[in-house]
Amino acid sequence: MSHHDFDLFTIGAGSGGVRASRMAAGLGARVAVAESRRLGGTCVNVGCVPKKLLVYASQFSAAFEDARGFGWKVGDRSFDWGRLIANKDREIGRLNDVYRSLLEDSRVTIVEGRARLVDRHTVAVGGTRYTAETILIASGGRPNVIDIPGAEYGISSDDVFHLSTLPKRIVIVGGGYIAVEFAGIFNELGSEVHLLHRGPLFLRDFDDDVRTTLAEEMTKRGVQLRFDVRPTHMTRQGNDVVINLPEGKTIAADVVLCGTGRLPNTSDLGLEELDVALTDRGAVIVDEFSESSVPGIYAVGDCTDRRALTPVALAEAMAFVETVFKGNPTSVSYNNVPSAVFSQPSVGTVGLTEGRARSDGYDVQIFRSTFRPMAHTLSGRDERTLMKLVVDRASDRVLGAHMVGPDAGEIIQGMAVALTCGATKAQFDATIGIHPTAAEEFVTMRTAVDE
Repeated sequence: MSHHDFDLFTIGAGSGGVRASRMAAGLGARVAVAESRRLGGTCVNVGCVPKKLLVYASQFSAAFEDARGFGWKVGDRSFDWGRLIANKDREIGRLNDVYRSLLEDSRVTIVEGRARLVDRHTVAVGGTRYTAETILIASGGRPNVIDIPGAEYGISSDDVFHLSTLPKRIVIVGGGYIAVEFAGIFNELGSEVHLLHRGPLFLRDFDDDVRTTLAEEMTKRGVQLRFDVRPTHMTRQGNDVVINLPEGKTIAADVVLCGTGRLPNTSDLGLEELDVALTDRGAVIVDEFSESSVPGIYAVGDCTDRRALTPVALAEAMAFVETVFKGNPTSVSYNNVPSAVFSQPSVGTVGLTEGRARSDGYDVQIFRSTFRPMAHTLSGRDERTLMKLVVDRASDRVLGAHMVGPDAGEIIQGMAVALTCGATKAQFDATIGIHPTAAEEFVTMRTAVDE
């Protein structure tokens, strides 16, 4: 047994940190985890979970409108933001307790406070020092603050979950999934929404057909999209926050949300003093087994800036435990990692985009279908669904599957299994669809659009 206090000391009790700590403890390791905030990390507290709850709340607006086409008479209705936030907080509190129970039941020592590395084997939390054979950095991410004068008048994606009132007017700055998702949420809840993005189109790393289709659909729903715009500064005028644009233009709002992404949360952890190699963004540089430049110090999750997704952090945590505590060196494959954007309508994607496949040298066939969802034949809503397959002509292997439309994330999860198994377009074609569903379109597209 190690002469240290613990065999593993984990900094950060988010998805990756909790999973690694529990699994290592389950193998008999003496484990401690330090957390300065609430257990569960970004996903549970200010990310995936509360955001999805807000998405659910916002979807009732369209459901009420669509109900008429199906014979329902919907009477007066109103929305109570305060009740939603209170109910959300209650659920997050329940999940915090679940995470605490998971750790305690696994006999993991929970250390509350901000941890800082002292040396290769020592971590300080408050005035107490702990030693460990292995240290795991799982400190997650933090909001990226827009670098313009007056930025302090805006709020971050962490803050948005604690707004006391629903803003009547909101400006969202950013073009990633955070900005796009909150634009949909507030628009459907009745706010006037402006989304500003410095590039020509949002969701930069997604397939171009997905990006274009989503922009069209969000515009139909009333979101005011403004691309190729770089805010110059923000000011406060009375109760308004005024965001200033080039050529003297301004937009006044109740709230300006800076949804410009997240950065690795690695500042003031003592990493630089130990010569732990970091990227320019502050991410811990790790090898294929999640080990940093300092032997015995590992990192998983958002602080490594590989793929900032909760299931990826969980996979990295499991691989870390296999490597360090089971003596079975294990790495994570980042190929065919599926993802979803809970925009309105939603996006699901897995594998290569058309542009990436072409730049990688593939001779591709493109299968694409756009159609009106069946539900809207009666609702009357003007909305289109997009489904797209990117296929390698030489091998017939499906390289990418992309969707914009209802339940996109649910449908693409199944596509991810197929792509991970190396499915070919012929195997998609041989699969019998479920009728009537939108998902069956993925197995009924027969003619390539570029032939």
